[in-house]
Amino acid sequence: MQYVSKRNPDTCHFGEGSPTLISSEQTCGHNFAETLPVEMCVNIFSKLDIKSLCSAAVTCKQWNHIIEKSDHLWRNHCLTVRAVCQREVDGDREEGLSWKVILVRNYQKGYVKKEWLSGRFSFIHSAEEIPDKSMCPLDAETWGEILEAELER
Repeated sequence: MQYVSKRNPDTCHFGEGSPTLISSEQTCGHNFAETLPVEMCVNIFSKLDIKSLCSAAVTCKQWNHIIEKSDHLWRNHCLTVRAVCQREVDGDREEGLSWKVILVRNYQKGYVKKEWLSGRFSFIHSAEEIPDKSMCPLDAETWGEILEAELER
């Protein structure tokens, strides 16, 4: 048995009143995925940003299974990337790729393209001035879009 204050928000047991003795089994949280229907778990996971979703996917086998099998979770994040990489995302969908695969293929490219199109690199005069991790392979059409945006500035 361990001593746990019911007023301590860091414990699993909440409530008002004086401290009480509870077993360590009662203080340990349960895996919500074990008790909730898969649809509810997907709803919970859908509230996560992409970094948190990827972290959740490596938490345990059960969470990984739910996340990997739910194309809906990846679709929402992929549509954000599509705002910048519409041609690429639409092309990948036509090929029948899953939303997760499309997201993995286009996430970094979408970020880099967005940064270039927004003018973040407008005043860079050489490759050495480009910040680390700010580049990835871009196709000729994407470079054309970037150059058009630079000419308009």
